[in-house]
Amino acid sequence: QVQLVESGGGLVQPGGSLRLSCAASGSIFSIYTMAWYRQAPGKQRELVAGITNSGMTNYADSVKGRFTISRDNAKNTVYLQMNSLKPEDTAVYFCNAQLTEMFWGQGTQVTVSA
Repeated sequence: QVQLVESGGGLVQPGGSLRLSCAASGSIFSIYTMAWYRQAPGKQRELVAGITNSGMTNYADSVKGRFTISRDNAKNTVYLQMNSLKPEDTAVYFCNAQLTEMFWGQGTQVTVSA
C-alpha cells in the first residue's frame, strides 16, 4: 500500500509557473513508477508525465518543453514543475504510483486564468 498526498496547486496567470509535490508513504517509494495525471471538467483523466524507478521520463505532447517531472527517493517525493502555463492546463492534477497495482492521491486543483 502507498499513500500519496499532493500539494502545490493554486491559481496562476497564463505564462506563470507552479510546482506540484507528491509525498508518498507506506511502502518502498524508490521501486515505484510515479506519474502525474490530470482531469479537466467534462474530460477523461489523462497522463501528463511519468518517471520510472530508474529515472526515465515521458511526457504528453501537450506539455513537452514546459513541464518537468522529477523524483527525490530520499524524500519519498515526486515533483512536477510546470512552466509557461496555459488556460488549457487547468485541471485537477493527481499523483499516481504504480508497481503491480496503481495508487492515487486525492488531487490538487490547478487553475490558469487571467
